[in-house]
Amino acid sequence: MVYLRKAHTRGKVDFGWLQSQHSFSFGHYYDPKHMGFSALRVINDDVVQAGRGFETHGHRDMEIISYVVDGALKHKDSTGNEYVVPAGDVQVMSAGKGIMHSEFNPSSDEPVNFLQIWIVPSEKGGEPGYAQKTFGSDAQLELLVSSDGKDDSLKIKQDASISRLQLNASEQLSLETGKRKGYLHIVSGNAQVKVGSEEEILLLSHGDAVGVFESDTIDIIASNDLVALWFDLPS
Repeated sequence: MVYLRKAHTRGKVDFGWLQSQHSFSFGHYYDPKHMGFSALRVINDDVVQAGRGFETHGHRDMEIISYVVDGALKHKDSTGNEYVVPAGDVQVMSAGKGIMHSEFNPSSDEPVNFLQIWIVPSEKGGEPGYAQKTFGSDAQLELLVSSDGKDDSLKIKQDASISRLQLNASEQLSLETGKRKGYLHIVSGNAQVKVGSEEEILLLSHGDAVGVFESDTIDIIASNDLVALWFDLPS
């Protein structure tokens, strides 16, 4: 069984200053068939115009991850954190019992493109937290976020992890879910993907995604230089 989410079917939002495509129901976009995948609740592909952004607002009981694709994002929150997050950096904000924050594009002439990712925590409440880190390994699979911070990854309060997959043209990689679920989201490039014993070869490109269930495999062959996020998720 495969959960396929093609980019062109995502929910679309255009506020002028913000163009966003929602993989799952969010804000003004609602589709009961796309409410999340395991603990993964949100992937918004956001493009924010120069000098604009999300005004101060609040969250609670959510692990919020920002993956900056192009440009930079300026973060400010009610716990005193104020940082610029450039492309290549990953930001994790654990909302805990409640936090106020804003996210802005500090550039005067360039847009910022980032993936806004929400993961439902395994426990509610607690103190909010913030962390960010620059990642840049040449490894095919680099761990970015995990429950325990292993391999210098950023920690979240859920038995889940996010890894960046990087393949050159014609390189391939196989992943197994075991007793868990997996979700592959293409950031850039194109790939041929085969899931388990399924006969169909899926052709995936920017914004496409596929969810994989328990006891399955996913075989990925890069058609050209490929960057994707791999989510290892609880059943």
